[in-house]
Amino acid sequence: MAGLTQGSCVPCRGGVPTLTEAEVAELKPQVPQWEVIEVEGVSRLRRGFRFRDFRQALDFAIQVGELAEREQHHPDLHVAWGRVVVETWTHKIHGLHRNDFILAAKTDDLYAEAPQS
Repeated sequence: MAGLTQGSCVPCRGGVPTLTEAEVAELKPQVPQWEVIEVEGVSRLRRGFRFRDFRQALDFAIQVGELAEREQHHPDLHVAWGRVVVETWTHKIHGLHRNDFILAAKTDDLYAEAPQS
């Protein structure tokens, strides 16, 4: 995972192709707890994270939001009592880009440092 966590998200202005299935298969082992899903025809990465209570979940969601601002790559965050679900995809290209895997890997690092249930 060091390769992804050492990278930074690059601006995507559209017109860039989404990752191929082979490219996704190559990157996916670096974020093994994330699943590739399809919502309304758009591939996304999604992972759920568990916490002891709402406060810890909220604190983690804020950390992910701050990471997203630094990377200028913004996921959907779903916060509930003791749980955060993160979904990331590249809106401008309607699918997955290397940026999504970078954000996923960096989110995993945040979770590894966070207090959990």
